[in-house]
Amino acid sequence: MTEPVAQTALNPDTAPPSTRGADALQQVCGQVFSIAGPDGDMTEGLHGLYAGDIRMVSVLRLRVDGQYPELLSVQRPTRDSRVLVLGRVLPVGAADSVLLVERERRLDHCLDETVTLRNFGRDPVGLALEIEVGSDFADLFAVKEGRTSAVRATLQPQPPAAPTDPHALPVLLRFGPTLRSPSVAAPHLSVAGDGEPEVDGGVLRWMLRLDANSCRSVRVRLEPKLSDSDPTSWLTEPQLLSRDPAPVLRGAAWIDCSGPGPAQVLRRAVADLDGLRLNLPHTRTPILAAGAPWFMTLFGRDSLLAGYMALPWDPALLCGALEALAATAGRDTNPVVEEAPGRILHELRLGEEGARAIGGHRYYGSVDAAPLFMMMLAEAWRWGADERWVRGLLPTADAALEWARTKAAAHPAGFLAYRRSTPAGLFNQGWKDSFDGVNDNAGEIPEPPIALCEVQAYHYRALLDRAELAEACGDDERAHRMRDDAAELRARFHEAFWLPRQGFPAIALDGSGHPVDALASNAAHCLWAGLLDDDPAAELIAKLARPDMASGWGLRTLSTTMAAYNPMSYHNGSVWPHDTALAVAGLARHAHLPGAGALARRLAGDLINAACEFGGSLPELMCGFAAQDYPRPVPYPSSCSPQAWAAAAPLLLLRSLLRLEPNLPAGRIGLDPMLPAEWETVSISGLRLGASTWDLVATGSEGHLQPSTSGRQTQPGTSDPSHCS
Repeated sequence: MTEPVAQTALNPDTAPPSTRGADALQQVCGQVFSIAGPDGDMTEGLHGLYAGDIRMVSVLRLRVDGQYPELLSVQRPTRDSRVLVLGRVLPVGAADSVLLVERERRLDHCLDETVTLRNFGRDPVGLALEIEVGSDFADLFAVKEGRTSAVRATLQPQPPAAPTDPHALPVLLRFGPTLRSPSVAAPHLSVAGDGEPEVDGGVLRWMLRLDANSCRSVRVRLEPKLSDSDPTSWLTEPQLLSRDPAPVLRGAAWIDCSGPGPAQVLRRAVADLDGLRLNLPHTRTPILAAGAPWFMTLFGRDSLLAGYMALPWDPALLCGALEALAATAGRDTNPVVEEAPGRILHELRLGEEGARAIGGHRYYGSVDAAPLFMMMLAEAWRWGADERWVRGLLPTADAALEWARTKAAAHPAGFLAYRRSTPAGLFNQGWKDSFDGVNDNAGEIPEPPIALCEVQAYHYRALLDRAELAEACGDDERAHRMRDDAAELRARFHEAFWLPRQGFPAIALDGSGHPVDALASNAAHCLWAGLLDDDPAAELIAKLARPDMASGWGLRTLSTTMAAYNPMSYHNGSVWPHDTALAVAGLARHAHLPGAGALARRLAGDLINAACEFGGSLPELMCGFAAQDYPRPVPYPSSCSPQAWAAAAPLLLLRSLLRLEPNLPAGRIGLDPMLPAEWETVSISGLRLGASTWDLVATGSEGHLQPSTSGRQTQPGTSDPSHCS
């Protein structure tokens, strides 16, 4: 997704701190997310309630009679709620507690908490319940790097007033930032509560009496607000979203599996993705934010690939990403943010410091988002996206391909390559974008411009996809030209990248056109895009199946035989679920070759087993230790979770093992299952393909697809998605 050391060049030597582990209570709902201690309090470090890249709440403490209750249990009744069961600290000499404290916390666009106190004793109890709230309005990047100040907020107690909505809580406190650039819209935080508490600074205090065997509840609501005049109103072509063709790709499917392990993982994937739904300013169609907590925003590569992986569940998410990226595509030449006409956005930032670091709210430093845009537009078209909608985005796709053609022409060997135009930009601009994510067999970092093998594969597939769309539009001349360009690229790739003695393609070519001869998982993306001929593909598959690449928890990003291998690194030996899932998709494409199908099922099983060890939810990445050495996968400490393309990876595994390949414009829906036995029976109800829905059932190598008779289905615990139009 994004590198840990130089996301936006705020601090190129500091990795993001960890938010994982048993002591972290994390909830996500679009751009609003919270991180708290195990008891629900927010007291230190990364703790807080965040919205729009700003920490809106930095302190949240609950006290009973001046003491902090002890955590007994954490319950998770729904995706967006937690119930924390706490016990009152016993007085000296007391044998048993009679008071139980429950904190039921829900997160949507705000944090809503109901505190219930239960007296199980035979005598009445009087007590003081206090909830302390504080805010520093620190930028997300400042929190990430530990540069927050002690006090950056003003506190404004609000006079009691009946709310206009009889169901709403009265506002008791309001926080606003003290230090804010006049050019940046000022956010604020409202604190509402019931029961008429005393207000003392940022402390709300209820004096309560509980009769014997009784309970009392109080409710507080912390609501962050961003000004309507926020400069992050980023759409430059609102007409893209003002057209109203027939609704397409509307609805989320119901996915089920009788195999217990895959079933748990698929359910959790849907729940995690639903929490990452993001509605950006002025958009109607949701996208997937890249990941919590640091990347709750639009990322070109991440949002496209995550939307692609989620197609069997909800195709609208890919359409939303395409719309948003078309609206933010490069139009000017601006080296500060690496913008160029046709270039597809890498990262959108809403916070003040993030924008300063990347020279603006948009940063364009990725080399692969442009060809991926074309690939994903064609994929949405095959899944039945409205033809008028697809045609409306073709100019953006053509501009992206022209940007890629121009960049390739500037490379010594004629391949699509990158070199950053500003010291603040990313040194590496493929998916392995850490500073040392690309290296050779000896561990040396190549000189730019760098042409990655998988980027050439994306470019190749993008050309073929554009040819297919051109042919469908009656533009035969363009179709022939695109296919000729693709064939020429394929031939040059085999000549320049293939290492015959090693039996795999180089991870890249350096600035002089010399191969960077490391065996890395990037090569598997060439299988996914269909760039390799059968003979070299078979050789590569054999290499990927070896223990130096297949860890037992998934595919390593770098072979253990390479000098730079480090199982605890970000990109040099770790396991990324999305990377492994794309490899499985590539292996499924080449299932006619020896060992491809077996390796696809094996890697899919490895990921499912790893997910089960993480409670069903795959993290952004894992350490690359062998499963035979560590019986449980070792988490990478600063991994995002949930993270979009990791959460969506099980859905791509499902699609790949089903070999589900719709092509509605051609009148075909391919289905040729190769499911492992442990998946037992898989079913998808309400699979959205264009204007129709289908039901699918598959076991082993048998599958059946028929028009749905049950109407549109919605997965339990998910929101009703918008349509893609």
